[in-house]
Amino acid sequence: MKKLVDVSTIMTQNVVKLNLTDDLTKAESLFKEHKIRHIPVVSGNKILGMLSYTDLLRISYADAADDEDEIIDVTVYNMFTIEQVMTKRVITVTPETTIKETAEILANNEFHAVPVCEGDLLVGIVTTTDLIRYLIEQYE
Repeated sequence: MKKLVDVSTIMTQNVVKLNLTDDLTKAESLFKEHKIRHIPVVSGNKILGMLSYTDLLRISYADAADDEDEIIDVTVYNMFTIEQVMTKRVITVTPETTIKETAEILANNEFHAVPVCEGDLLVGIVTTTDLIRYLIEQYE
């Protein structure tokens, strides 16, 4: 297995993002439309936080609804802002961080995605799914 491969080789570059001015209804729509579980929150392209689908589930009954259901509990979502719900202390990696180091960060923390940044600027995202796909490729 290759040992010192940069995370940039497996990161998603075309990242779905949210702004602080977006609402949680939009966030849920993006989660469902793109079939993703993590969305970086940015100002311009500067990383401010991370919102996970689990964050939404904590404040709503969204997990009780059918994923195909277009009815969203707007009342609950309007009670909170993205800034109130997102994780603000985000651990990031650089494109040159190795896949192994990134995997260790995810394995040792309680989240499943890490933004890839150059300074404060978001350039990608790596999820546990990306890591599993990479591992599978190593055995082909």
